[in-house]
Amino acid sequence: MKHQQILDARLGDWRKLIRALHARFLTGDFAKGLAFVTAVGEAAERAGHHPDVNLTYSFVDLKLISHDVARITQRDIDLARQISEIARAQGIESDPGGLAELELALDSADLAAAGPFWAALLAGGFTGDDVVDPGGRLPSLWFQHTDAHETPRQRFHLDLWLPHDIAQERIAAAVAAGGRVVYDDEAPAFVVLSDPEGNKACVCTFLNR
Repeated sequence: MKHQQILDARLGDWRKLIRALHARFLTGDFAKGLAFVTAVGEAAERAGHHPDVNLTYSFVDLKLISHDVARITQRDIDLARQISEIARAQGIESDPGGLAELELALDSADLAAAGPFWAALLAGGFTGDDVVDPGGRLPSLWFQHTDAHETPRQRFHLDLWLPHDIAQERIAAAVAAGGRVVYDDEAPAFVVLSDPEGNKACVCTFLNR
């Protein structure tokens, strides 16, 4: 599904991060969260399509992606709407500002040589140029293609994926805390920040990709 179609769907509770739709619902206590998850599970069974669920004491995180095609489809949009309706019926609010997804990025001139090592170490499988943990416990690792070069001071960097409508606020906070913007020509797809010692990280959104 194209990015504009996701925006046009106007899923107020949901945001696309790296590959999937994500939502956080503030249930407040475990019993209310369990009741919410049970209702979501019943809707998912009826739809024949199932979200990934993380139930905590005070909130429930949900992730939607069509695993058979490894992308967002209309099935995800439809189930996202149903889940939001369940939340409203139970008086549960969402917290899009609490969403984030961390990805590791590794500069590499030879993915064929380096990739298998990291896939084995992280017990993951390749999705495109990414090593992805099938259990969802570890951040994904993607390989940023570069020319062959001497090892730089920083070969790894962090990619922090944020909801598109809060990314600028987070960038401003990082700058106020002593960082600086070193590259923003590709914004809002990504903005490169640096800490006072020169270590870099990217703030990423799904827009303009």
